[in-house]
Amino acid sequence: MSQRPMPPFRADHVGSLLRPAGLHEARARAARGELGAAELKAAEDEAIREVVARQRRAGLRSATDGEFRRASWHMDFIYQLDGISQSDERLHVKFHNAAGDLEFSPPGLQVDGRVGLGTPIFAEHFAFLASVAGEGVTPKLTIPSPSMVYYRGGRTAVDERVYPDLEDFFTDLAAAYADQITAMGELGCTYLQLDDTSLAYLNDPAQRELVSRMGVDADTLHLRNIRTMNAALAGRPEGMAVTTHLCRGNFRSSWAAEGGYDFVAEALFNELDVDGYFLEFDDERSGGFAPLRFVPKGKRVVLGLVTTKRGELESVESLQRRIEQAASYVDIDQLCLSPQCGFSSTEEGNDLTHDEQWRKLERIVETAEKIWG
Repeated sequence: MSQRPMPPFRADHVGSLLRPAGLHEARARAARGELGAAELKAAEDEAIREVVARQRRAGLRSATDGEFRRASWHMDFIYQLDGISQSDERLHVKFHNAAGDLEFSPPGLQVDGRVGLGTPIFAEHFAFLASVAGEGVTPKLTIPSPSMVYYRGGRTAVDERVYPDLEDFFTDLAAAYADQITAMGELGCTYLQLDDTSLAYLNDPAQRELVSRMGVDADTLHLRNIRTMNAALAGRPEGMAVTTHLCRGNFRSSWAAEGGYDFVAEALFNELDVDGYFLEFDDERSGGFAPLRFVPKGKRVVLGLVTTKRGELESVESLQRRIEQAASYVDIDQLCLSPQCGFSSTEEGNDLTHDEQWRKLERIVETAEKIWG
């Protein structure tokens, strides 16, 4: 066993990081019209330079821009696809935490035109990240999986006048993502992550019931999502490592779904054409490691054992013990370590401090070096 020369790395992270106070202030001022677009970009650039340098100092071999230019991990991307717009309706999502429930009501989306990619999304974001990553650090781009477009509204969000046959919608969606992936490869992206909550949510019977009420076949939606993702990835550039991240909700230290990976595991690990899987395993809500028995040789699993939902620091010994437990189902050489999710999937961030965030990332590096050298 040894440290991996390519993504996913033994010590890695999901992507989003807590926004610094200065960036929060700059975005608030921009929203009030007190700061122009160029000034806001300059504030974002400076914050990203600093956070990339901090990732390097933590010992990480991959770096993201912390998603500092986004308000949301997924909708900032999805609304930029041709044919998709923000709807007047609002979604009603119930998140849970130790203190109780938390209501979240983001805008919905509507597919009111043919889905496509007019201009590569986040191209300038990635180009800037790559310019400041520095030697020995691989810049990683995180984007929502194509699954998230359909999961946010189901058939009712897709205009039947535009797509009387839903298969045409999925074909166009996959083609738009394929164009995006090609464009990112041309910019030099060698590490792409598709963030997908649907494949984790569908393990929860309550979520499958909710999907069924949307008029979707909850028993086969994960198979449809895998086919769409595979179509998008079919022509990916040579040398680009692609991972997917699955979680059960991450909003202000709260979660939306629960249950192990049993329902999707066999298809997820054997049919989805990605190089690695970031999976959350930070508490009992995520289930056990048994589904990892389906992971074939050659694929990597990044164990999300370090929680981003609270500041308490995990010990090296506890992480090592859990990695050893996982290794009873899949070869330890196929395993890596990361937080269970991002630290700030939306700009509000989770309930922990910046110091606690960095200590957790440093602990991941420390543990990975102890286990894999």
